[in-house]
Amino acid sequence: MRNLIPPETAEAPQKSSELLTGIIERRGSAGDMIRTMAHSPAVLHGYLDLSRAMKRSRLARPLSEKISLAVQEWIGCALCLRAHAEAGRAAGLSETDIVLARQATATDHREAALVSFGLRVLAEPGSIANDDVAGLRVHGWSDRIIADVVGLVALNQLTGSFNLVAGIEPGPEE
Repeated sequence: MRNLIPPETAEAPQKSSELLTGIIERRGSAGDMIRTMAHSPAVLHGYLDLSRAMKRSRLARPLSEKISLAVQEWIGCALCLRAHAEAGRAAGLSETDIVLARQATATDHREAALVSFGLRVLAEPGSIANDDVAGLRVHGWSDRIIADVVGLVALNQLTGSFNLVAGIEPGPEE
């Protein structure tokens, strides 16, 4: 059930209206979540900045989508799960990769460690100890990659939680 209805661009708070206008000018439209985030200039601006920043992540796109799938499975955002499954397929993930990612694992043991870590960052960050980070390093993951996972998880938590609170659900499959 829809809880938040996106405001019309002209009726959104001034900063949100400016941001939406810029997006529409560049892309031709703004998605439902972005338009709904326009209720809060702080949330919209924060989302756009974090989203842009995470595009500079060193995480390979297929691995990023695996982590996003694991996180969104835990959060329970159907819209995000669909979007990340589609993005994962476009990045070369197989259906098996997608199923495993939703279970917070992967066929490659290095990736499985990082995907599982991503879910722990979301679900139980207080349980992560020095040995956990050291274990990722043993798998060959750099501190930059480990930090990028935290940023990716934060972005996914924001989008998944926002969509659930707003009541934004996926439309019929095309």
